[in-house]
Amino acid sequence: MGVVGIILYLAFFIGLMYLMIIKPQKKQQKQMEDLHNAMEPGDTIMTTGGFYGTLLDIVDDTTVIVEFGNDRHCRIPMHPNAIAEVEKAGSAIVKDDADEDEDDKKSDSKLGKEKK
Repeated sequence: MGVVGIILYLAFFIGLMYLMIIKPQKKQQKQMEDLHNAMEPGDTIMTTGGFYGTLLDIVDDTTVIVEFGNDRHCRIPMHPNAIAEVEKAGSAIVKDDADEDEDDKKSDSKLGKEKK
């Protein structure tokens, strides 16, 4: 094994380290950056500490105002990096009773066809 073999061996391990450590870390940083750029006042957030709150204001790149609790008096400025998850305002899917009744009728009609 000569000098060329050692160089190939080192290149292999450097490439492996890039694929296993650096690339996934960059992907995670990109996802967090996209998450922070998509934040808007009114979104429900979860902090890295596990607290749920509502984003009230984005002051600048280093400060956001988050409201915790139901009493509306606990407003805390925090760094955006302390936000782990964001749920957009109005993104919850609400299914009313009329839609459920229609779904039941469709499933009943399918069952009726299968029985015949």
